[in-house]
Amino acid sequence: MRILAATIITGCLALAMCSCNQQGAGNETGDDLYMFTSFHEPADEGLRFLYSEDGIHWDSIAGTWLAPTLGDSIMRDPSIVVGPDSTFHLVWTIAWKGDTGFGYSSSRDLVNWSEQRRIPAMDSVASTQNLWAPELFYDDVKGQYMVVYASCVPDAGFDVGIEEEKNNHRLYYVTTKDFTTFSDPKLFYEPGFSCIDATLVKRGPEDYVMVVKDNTRPNRNIKVAFAKDAEGPYTAASEPFTESFTEGPSVAKVGDEYYIYYDTYRKFIYSAHKTSDFKTFTDVTDSISVPSGHKHGTIFRAPRSVVEKLIEARKK
Repeated sequence: MRILAATIITGCLALAMCSCNQQGAGNETGDDLYMFTSFHEPADEGLRFLYSEDGIHWDSIAGTWLAPTLGDSIMRDPSIVVGPDSTFHLVWTIAWKGDTGFGYSSSRDLVNWSEQRRIPAMDSVASTQNLWAPELFYDDVKGQYMVVYASCVPDAGFDVGIEEEKNNHRLYYVTTKDFTTFSDPKLFYEPGFSCIDATLVKRGPEDYVMVVKDNTRPNRNIKVAFAKDAEGPYTAASEPFTESFTEGPSVAKVGDEYYIYYDTYRKFIYSAHKTSDFKTFTDVTDSISVPSGHKHGTIFRAPRSVVEKLIEARKK
């Protein structure tokens, strides 16, 4: 499952809005900032934020903003997307094993949050072991939200390869228009190998990119796939563009380029590649700055006024 200067403060909102990351609702303005959702290990304190003027250099906003109460009382992989009505929607991982739902809450200002709710996304799928890294995406074509996540379902019959049967993940998803009623879960991506940590980017009409982690031994690296519809079908995964032992990709649109941030977890650092076409990638790890301790979430954009109030609220 798996900062004033680099996950976005300029105007899209949530791994988020529009071409920034994927999800887009299109409410951004010229004075938005980049925001990056975050957590610190062991993930029991709650939601954290980074912010950035340029999508490259990041700073932390002090403190936590929503203490987890669901599942194992943890909050991992927080993902935020902004809706067409400027509401911030948040989902997150609530347990390592034994829980087949994810957490949900919403906010208008990133300070005050609605009551936390467990969404029982995979409760109906027999033998499901877990639900990891739910990722929000707003499909502006169909006017609905997608939540894409990884689950291990041993009875589904996927090739195990060298993975343990209970660590053989595939990507599933549910859709909703109101975060009250959700579709039945569907298989989202079956690349022929265990995969987790998917994030979606809309580049244009009928032009979608998925950035995803190959979770098989000994790979543990990040690849991309393409589709004409947000719900797929997606192409076969590319060759990896990162080294091994990387995860949690998040994408920020910076000018005409996309910055793909990810956790190089065995080195305890945050890394990034940039690309203009998701085919050729340049390692820019040495030119970004991300605060120590940051663990992966998603990048979105929020109005400067919202971010300034968030910072001021922590000072009180």
